[in-house]
Amino acid sequence: MHPRLAEKLMTAEEAAELIVDGDVIGASGFTLSGYPKAVAPFIAAKARRLHANGEPFSIALYTGASTGDEMDGELTRANALSHRIPYQSHPDLRNAINTGAVEFSDLHLSHVAQYVRSGFLKKPTVALVDAVDVTPEGHIYLSTSGGSTATYLMMADKIIIELNAYMGEGFKGFHDIFIPKPPPMRERIPIYKVDDRIGMPYVAVPPEKIAAIVQTNAPDGTRPLKDPADIDLTIAGHLVEFIKHERAQGRLPEGLPFQSGVGNVANAVLGTMAKDPTLGSVCLYTEVIQDSVFDLIDYDKLIFASGTALTLSIPGQERVKREMDMFKTKVLLRQQEISNHPEIIRRLGTVAMNTALEFDIFGNVNSTHVLGSHMMNGIGGSADFTRNAYLPIFMSPSVAKGGAISSVVPMVSHADHSEHSTKIFVTEQGLADVRGMAPVNRARHIIDRCAHPDYKPLLKEYLEYGLKHAPSKHTPQVLRRAFEFHLRYEQTGSMLPK
Repeated sequence: MHPRLAEKLMTAEEAAELIVDGDVIGASGFTLSGYPKAVAPFIAAKARRLHANGEPFSIALYTGASTGDEMDGELTRANALSHRIPYQSHPDLRNAINTGAVEFSDLHLSHVAQYVRSGFLKKPTVALVDAVDVTPEGHIYLSTSGGSTATYLMMADKIIIELNAYMGEGFKGFHDIFIPKPPPMRERIPIYKVDDRIGMPYVAVPPEKIAAIVQTNAPDGTRPLKDPADIDLTIAGHLVEFIKHERAQGRLPEGLPFQSGVGNVANAVLGTMAKDPTLGSVCLYTEVIQDSVFDLIDYDKLIFASGTALTLSIPGQERVKREMDMFKTKVLLRQQEISNHPEIIRRLGTVAMNTALEFDIFGNVNSTHVLGSHMMNGIGGSADFTRNAYLPIFMSPSVAKGGAISSVVPMVSHADHSEHSTKIFVTEQGLADVRGMAPVNRARHIIDRCAHPDYKPLLKEYLEYGLKHAPSKHTPQVLRRAFEFHLRYEQTGSMLPK
């Protein structure tokens, strides 16, 4: 290591002592990939020590999206977090948010970096990042996620680098770092193909801002994905048949890239696309690149994948290390304000595929809150893609909790995506294409195609009641009955009548 860098080497415990009460940490990390793993547990230990002595200690944490237990979990359990932005998925942190112990700002992921640079959000005082290399000139090569890391490095007063040897220096070159000019001087973002490069492979920072370098060797703590369940494969089958039908009708041109959300249903869809011999090759312009990318590669279906995070299982991370040169020809990581940017999503004609907690018969979608109040993870980038996609698609099993919860309801208990943005709904029951439909026809179509048989009569009865008694027949919602499903569940543990 260059002497100018070697003099900044510290242990994780020493680096944690650089963090003080009230700091705003801007950290790398996006959906459990590329997040710092060594320093945060010692920040948590410092918080516990100070709290035991009656001294205050809390920090705000900005990231790209969710991080692992070493960060979100440890800091939450130590009561070290005052504020969290913009997305999370850890059960301890989720509980702290819902009990009011941690303030949480749920933000569209494409907005975060600009909000920080513009001063809408408090400026990060410290950037804490996972990287595969750093040079004496201040060139930082990020690891497996882009997120909003470049902005945090730009804005922070001091930088702590976790120099992670796990992926190796061979990982250099996966990133394309580009930060748009501020409005009103912003120019076009010149991405016209999924694999276009417009920036640099590293983030450049003033070397004097680097306060500590901590050497680590740790994989991303991603959760292993389950094999697709029958219901996931059924949803995927409906969707793939629809894609093929739309192509045959000339409404879905060949070559449009796909965006796929996180989780087992999303993986099942891409896996089904990979294995279908009648479906052509696939491009991805997405946020998260998951293990399903291996199916696309192995079936020779992947043209190129652009995202902001390489969120892979441990075997998947090992495969990338073994086949690094090949993956560099197939995969590119960007900052999330670029991977999720409306200009590019709309220009490329991206087909957006996201999951929903629930959707109502008129086409409104709830992605974030159970029973309208309990935060799950956050809106993430689903709205960035849905609102600007060539074709937006939402997927969900028709029921949850063994049938006690219907995913199709009279009115969503929390609205993240309005009926103005949604077009296609898919459950294991079928697929509803509501493009161009007026609200009542939309409702009938969603009930007929997507609702579980146990709930269809209840939903039909509600719609007919609304057509008779609602103050308007355009969107015949009856407010005194609109949340009967949710209220029944709160009272009895099931949305079905006893």
